[in-house]
Amino acid sequence: MDIKTLANRGVLGLHPYQPGKPVEELERELGIQDIVKLASNENPLGLSPLAKTAIEAATAELTRYPDANGFYLKQKLAERWQVTAEQVTLGNGSNEVLEILFRTFVSPDSEVIFDKHAFIVYALLTQSVGATAVPVASKAWGHDLEGMLARVNDKTRLICIANPNNPTGTYLQPEAIEAFLAKVPSNVLVVLDEAYYEYVKPEQRGETHQWLNRYPNLIISRTFSKAYGLAGLRVGYALTSADIADLLNRVREPFNCNSLALAAATAVLDDTQYLEAGIALNQKEMARLESYFKERALPYIPSVGNFITVEVGDANAIYQALLHQGVIVRPIAGYGMPNHLRVSIGTEAENTRFMAAMDVVLAQR
Repeated sequence: MDIKTLANRGVLGLHPYQPGKPVEELERELGIQDIVKLASNENPLGLSPLAKTAIEAATAELTRYPDANGFYLKQKLAERWQVTAEQVTLGNGSNEVLEILFRTFVSPDSEVIFDKHAFIVYALLTQSVGATAVPVASKAWGHDLEGMLARVNDKTRLICIANPNNPTGTYLQPEAIEAFLAKVPSNVLVVLDEAYYEYVKPEQRGETHQWLNRYPNLIISRTFSKAYGLAGLRVGYALTSADIADLLNRVREPFNCNSLALAAATAVLDDTQYLEAGIALNQKEMARLESYFKERALPYIPSVGNFITVEVGDANAIYQALLHQGVIVRPIAGYGMPNHLRVSIGTEAENTRFMAAMDVVLAQR
């Protein structure tokens, strides 16, 4: 008997999510040392001092289960975003928040709408629950909100909007999203995935949390993995109506956020110096990479995230060549963009190393 026949239908056709290549893997494969990784949109500044202190203190209680409800982190998030603690759902990264949403609301007879070039996890989760994916063609590499509205029908259960979008870095203005929400039927849930929210310039950010009372079908997803530098601890959250949060918490695994993650996330919310330093570095180094791509006549997609996507021709060949230079970036053929690479914004030294390696690779073409 083929054991695979026992799996759920949606699982059989899945291909596992492909993360950025780990540094250790490249070391094993090519024996290269001093590797620069610009593949996973991580914070290049290292750990926040406040988070580090909180982690060290939390290690004394690691023989105990973590607070299953994440009381202190929820309270702080509720205060920060002017909601109640009952409107906050914690996840093992925002990726788990999305998974909980799909498990709670999406069934095999449902349809899920998302942008053709948006975060690939939307498609993976849709398939895993046996629902029907409805990818909508992009407009200038970004979300076509009118095109999404046109695909809504009585089977639509969820619309996913990544803003800023990954992997393209495009950004929808708040007024456009709110106008969109006003047109979406109240029985269709809208996931506003704001994993890169902090990198948006303050004057461009929408106060999206203030929309929750007006649009009870809105779900806002955020993470501590990017600007807050806690990718290795995996902690994210959703802001929703209290009714939606109640349903999500029925599905959420107990103790899904570990003690170190809860302590670090609670502490890092107070580290405004760390957050501001990371944002300033990102803006400065983004400008350097943009100038570099312009000088080399490499078309890039203007980004408001902590990464930039550039068109290089045979992206896989360039990616492989960069690996031999000790630089890891991200090929995104899986997103329907075989000619593009996504490059995370690193430190000044890391970005200089990338540009030097890129020059070597381009000269070999």
